[in-house]
Amino acid sequence: MSVDEPWRIVHSEASLGWGGQEHRVFAELVGFRERGAWTALLAPESSVVYQRARDAGITVKHLDVKKIRYPINALRLKSWLRENRVQVVNTHSSRDGYVVGAAARLAGTPLLIRSRHIDVTYPNRWASRHAFTTLADRVITTSDKITANLRETFNLPEGRVSTIATGIDLNRFNPDGDKAELFDGRGSADRNPTSPVVGMVSVLRSWKGHPFFLEAARMLKDRGAGIRFVIVGEGPQRENIEARIADLKLGDDVTLAGHREDVPAVLRALDVLAIPSTGHEGVPQIGLQALASKTTVVGSEAGGIPEIIRPNETGRIVPTENAEALASAIEATLWETETTDQFRENGRRFVEREHSLDHMLDRLETIYRAAIHPTG
Repeated sequence: MSVDEPWRIVHSEASLGWGGQEHRVFAELVGFRERGAWTALLAPESSVVYQRARDAGITVKHLDVKKIRYPINALRLKSWLRENRVQVVNTHSSRDGYVVGAAARLAGTPLLIRSRHIDVTYPNRWASRHAFTTLADRVITTSDKITANLRETFNLPEGRVSTIATGIDLNRFNPDGDKAELFDGRGSADRNPTSPVVGMVSVLRSWKGHPFFLEAARMLKDRGAGIRFVIVGEGPQRENIEARIADLKLGDDVTLAGHREDVPAVLRALDVLAIPSTGHEGVPQIGLQALASKTTVVGSEAGGIPEIIRPNETGRIVPTENAEALASAIEATLWETETTDQFRENGRRFVEREHSLDHMLDRLETIYRAAIHPTG
């Protein structure tokens, strides 16, 4: 779908980190720019997404999200949005959602979108409702479960909320290519390069389920499975994960590989990707990336994971917070090779059909056109 008149699209993001949500923001900015649109980012200068967007040649503007400065910042942003003739504003976090949402309303921006990436509860429903009604013409989520939760919680009509999972670059995430070197050879499992590799790839956050992954690793080690385990990523839970590895006496069996930029090569190096999240998940991008790479996935029931890791079709699903079930599913994935091979083929076709980057951009553009050029 081509852009007849280049869209003028602005995203805002208050988060300083670099996880799935920030990857999604960056993907939309770059994706629509490559389709001919003018795209810009409002974010704190210290954030990773600001720096990455700037380095990619995207227009960036510092966003001050201090609550005490909301009124003056909203007025200044109103003028900036008008000067740049912005047609679409998409806010992604609570803090930027309020200040940028208010600015877009004051500026008369034709389409104001609120994106929701994680599944949470809303203790103060009255205040939160404004983020998805007063300050949004349309809400976009990354999973059907988040969509259902928002519609039920805030009584939103069906046409106001759309589920659009993050699209995957199928050329970058594919089964062919180099495999990452993830081990340094010092651990006992590392020294056997023929052993299967089971890993997690995520920001090290509390809800990602690392403790259950480590408990499953301990069980599999006790069964003599001969598996190498790796955790890829950085984040606030690193010290807790290191302590748990020590408690379980897995220092020679689990490698903490840190943050990696070569995620496609990392996925190709894994025999199984585990996503044992305990909550908050939308549709995890790493799950779709793994399916596109033909890396088999064992996921939990949390959030939107079962929407893509479909039981007995594209992978295996286990109950949340259940290390025994996780260990058994990993074993089945490794040893039931014919079934696992079919999951790999199904997963790649599924992403090609429903979750490519172009598919995501096409669906977003359909929303833009319907809102801004309803008779076009």
